[in-house]
Amino acid sequence: MLLMNAIFAAFALIVLFYINVLTHALCLKKQIADVHSVRVFRFINVCTTILLISSYVEVVYRTMK
Repeated sequence: MLLMNAIFAAFALIVLFYINVLTHALCLKKQIADVHSVRVFRFINVCTTILLISSYVEVVYRTMK
């Protein structure tokens, strides 16, 4: 269980980092103002975090069976 938690945490950090890189590229390409890009980053990070938490719960639930 500890190994699975460590692997999932590393996976989540990689996903969040890559999503932030892509979001930054989107904000630069679309020339989104700094004021609005903060909201874009917050929205995307919250959505990504919700998806990662739900997939973690799914993995833990399936391994407990």
